[in-house]
Amino acid sequence: MPTLIPSATRIEAAGNKPKLIDEFIGRVNSRESRLSIARMKSPGGWVEPGQRPEFDEFTVVLAGMLRVTHERGTIDVNAGQATVARAGEWVQYSTPGAEGAEYIAICLPAFSPQTVHRDE
Repeated sequence: MPTLIPSATRIEAAGNKPKLIDEFIGRVNSRESRLSIARMKSPGGWVEPGQRPEFDEFTVVLAGMLRVTHERGTIDVNAGQATVARAGEWVQYSTPGAEGAEYIAICLPAFSPQTVHRDE
């Protein structure tokens, strides 16, 4: 039988400005460890520490622009585009544009603070 997820759980975000993370499926909201699905809303000028996670992260930008900095440069991901960051790759996410961004992040396996490995 399908299971209804009636609402998301708000998760505390890392970064220099408040960012909203609403986890629909994952370790916190649905006790799912195989993957996590969350909606993110980050303001203009937001940047988080770099990270080298143990999970793949698939990101679909719904509005605005998300910048993905990696060891060889940057990728600007605009509304209607997506990006994939593989486990073990160093990445840093930011929204330098004034409008910020809204996006969906899917992590496989599910996001965990213990496996994200953020820079100090």
